[in-house]
Amino acid sequence: MSNTPHTLQEEFPADLDKLHALKVSNAHFAKLLDEYDTVNDKVHRAESRIDLMSDADEEGLRRQRSHLKDEIARMLRA
Repeated sequence: MSNTPHTLQEEFPADLDKLHALKVSNAHFAKLLDEYDTVNDKVHRAESRIDLMSDADEEGLRRQRSHLKDEIARMLRA
């Protein structure tokens, strides 16, 4: 989806090379990136009112995105 906010490239602009290196060398990290992108797209679609959902469901997706981002950041710093 184009123009989706909160992409990993925006969230970690100084770590693009490390993001790519970990993605190709670590299956768990690659899975986290895929999950983040999927959840981020769902959040964007909910916020844009493309996909309607309850406020609670939307908030749950935001929390899930935050958790994934925290885990990705932790692995980038390791």
